[in-house]
Amino acid sequence: MPPLLQAVLWFGGTMTGFAGMAIAARSLHAEMSTFEILFFRSLIGVLVVLPFIVRAGFVDIKVQKFHWHLGRAIVQFGAQICWMYGIVHLTLSDLTAIEFSVPIFTALLAVLFLGERMWRHKWIATILGFAGVLIILRPEGSAFNLAGLVMILGSFLYAGSGVLVKFLTRTESPQGIIFWMNLLQLPDGLLPAILIYDWVTPSFTDIPWILVWGLSGLWAHYTMARALALADITIVFPLDFLRLPAMAVIGYLLYAEALDPWTAVGALIIFAGNWYSVREESRRGSSLRH
Repeated sequence: MPPLLQAVLWFGGTMTGFAGMAIAARSLHAEMSTFEILFFRSLIGVLVVLPFIVRAGFVDIKVQKFHWHLGRAIVQFGAQICWMYGIVHLTLSDLTAIEFSVPIFTALLAVLFLGERMWRHKWIATILGFAGVLIILRPEGSAFNLAGLVMILGSFLYAGSGVLVKFLTRTESPQGIIFWMNLLQLPDGLLPAILIYDWVTPSFTDIPWILVWGLSGLWAHYTMARALALADITIVFPLDFLRLPAMAVIGYLLYAEALDPWTAVGALIIFAGNWYSVREESRRGSSLRH
């Protein structure tokens, strides 16, 4: 199977995981603080990955670039805080549409830090992406508020985290990347949850949502790491755009959320630019092989 197709399939798992995270996060936020919710996700991540680490003889946790792991954990945690704020204050469709700006920031960061070439089709995708974001965040739109701006910051941080993952895949295993991210984030969630907010002991009904939250996040990041090991970051991230119609339907059915038509227009423009970029990148790859 061609590496690009493998990357597409792996990133399909990423999309499913992020959708599960959104639903679980909303359910848990009614009872717990953001930091407690993030702590449980990291805890489950460590507990699930640890048996694989042990079976492999702890080879996967031997790191060559610990500072990259630490930097990635900090950036990712900041992105998660922004995302949690958005999940509470935005509709799922607005949240998802703003998340689509991640490939825009990713393409620019990949040029600056990964040495990837910014071909014409990537510039077109970036320009269309910014146009789409401006439409989504127009003054009279449903996403024009503090939460929308916080989510833009979150998108930038997620892009930075993705670039750091690409760095790490050159020397570290996917299992090691996941293990260190979750381990390093444990105190980031636990300490504020205890010292600043009131710790809430999970109820019996919270446990299934905690498991969905933790396992969905783990699955999403594992499949993302596998996809990024097989293809350029600017090719992998745009595949996420099919989430908008799915999240709009979920928002309508579960939360009676209406889809702002202009949000759909902005997201469609972003999608069109990134679809063009993916198509042209695929063609360029085929021509180089022949």
